[in-house]
Parts: sequence; C-alpha cells; structure tokens
Amino acid sequence: MTHTLPITKAREDLTSIVDNVNKKLEEYVITVNGTPAAVIISAAEYESWKETNDIMSNPKLLEAIK
Repeated sequence: MTHTLPITKAREDLTSIVDNVNKKLEEYVITVNGTPAAVIISAAEYESWKETNDIMSNPKLLEAIK
C-alpha cells in the first residue's frame, strides 16, 4: 500500500514508517508543500528496482533473457 505524507508528519513518524516499509512492504510518498519530493521503500525493493533498471538498460542482457 502506498501512503502520502507531508514531510513534517514523516519526520514525526520516521521510526514507524521505516518499520512498516521493512515489515509490511509499504511505500511512502513524502511531499513538500503538497508536491511529491521523495519516496521511502524497503532496501530490498530498491535493490530490485536498481537491478531491473540495469538489465533494461543493457541490450546484451535483454537479448540473453529473450
């Protein structure tokens, strides 16, 4: 589930946000003045996204997968 929080609320609840991200795989969009500015996701999810991005940007790897 994705939650959207202003940065002031995220600051107050950072410990529980990190706990929820790690245990429940929740995602948080942090806003500044109502505009999305950052996203908090688990480290495992981040690593997965990085790996996928690396694969998608490498034609040789894409061809090997096909």
